[in-house]
Amino acid sequence: MEQTSVAADVAAEEIVVNQINLSHPWEWINKGWRDMMNARRYSFTYGAVIVLISGLMTLGLMREGLFYIVPFLAAGFYLLAPIIGLGLYQMSARLEANEPVQFCSALEAWRRNQAQLGVITAGLLIIMQLWMMSNFVLFALLFDGMHPPLENFFGSVFLSGQHNAFAFASIAVGFILAWVAYAISAISVPMLIDRKVDGFTAIRTSVKAVLQNWVPMTFWAVLIVCFIGLGLATFYIGLALMMPLLGHATWHAYRDLVPREQ
Repeated sequence: MEQTSVAADVAAEEIVVNQINLSHPWEWINKGWRDMMNARRYSFTYGAVIVLISGLMTLGLMREGLFYIVPFLAAGFYLLAPIIGLGLYQMSARLEANEPVQFCSALEAWRRNQAQLGVITAGLLIIMQLWMMSNFVLFALLFDGMHPPLENFFGSVFLSGQHNAFAFASIAVGFILAWVAYAISAISVPMLIDRKVDGFTAIRTSVKAVLQNWVPMTFWAVLIVCFIGLGLATFYIGLALMMPLLGHATWHAYRDLVPREQ
């Protein structure tokens, strides 16, 4: 009850968002690299766990003959990355406060505002489900069964020129869902572990930050796509570096975009 009342009081106040420029994303990367090096034992362990879980999930799907789902789960990784990086934000917060970094940072961060973090997590999971469902519908329209051969899918849809309408629809839906997910989660998760605010206030502030600074925030989104893409392209191994780097950098993005509480 106390946590809810505090969150309600903060939500009643309009949270100011700072104006940034195109140089800020690179500053976030530099600060993220510094945090990653200062907490390298914990950061790289965190990244290694992400690689391990991703690899095991992929192997499990291959054994069940569901490998065709893997590319779409990889795309869904972008949607869930803000929650996956939860522990990395907590590490940066501890470094910022000159406090010792420790294991189980994700659990510590979750406990700080777990009910409201659940709101963000549920929203991102719903968006991921919409992404998966939209592609299953596309599969149903293009193929006789629900298990189309992966090696023929991309060539048939994107290269043959026979299904341009479906290809365009898939790309358009994916882009819209990805942009919505990015807008609501760009800084909302770090904000929820830093302040006792409700999830909808954090979402509203995140959307405001993206729209108010749409040029640098779009550039930041492109950097995120490229960095995570490099991690995925190396059969997840690169995620051991890219996820900690982006996670720490996201904390500094939040710090630059939202003024500290007085």
